[in-house]
Amino acid sequence: MSRKAPDTGRNGHKAMDRDIASEKIPATIKELQARVAAAFGRHPLCRDVQFAIVSTPKSRSGANWTVSMSAVPPDAIWEASELVADIQDAYVLAA
Repeated sequence: MSRKAPDTGRNGHKAMDRDIASEKIPATIKELQARVAAAFGRHPLCRDVQFAIVSTPKSRSGANWTVSMSAVPPDAIWEASELVADIQDAYVLAA
């Protein structure tokens, strides 16, 4: 007797988990600024990064905002980008 494997996505997660995780939390520009500032402030390499939250047309991934960064130290580029990506995965700019 064979058992069917659970329906999993490319990362090995169940399809239902993907649907739940894909729902983003609405946030205002001020809330997004606070979250990005807190994330950068916690990371020693990113503390001096200057940034602005920018509204954009909605993308395929559901993102409708991005971060414009300036004065990024060379050793902080990867970390700052990862922090922003994590926050973008969780939040959508509220209408």
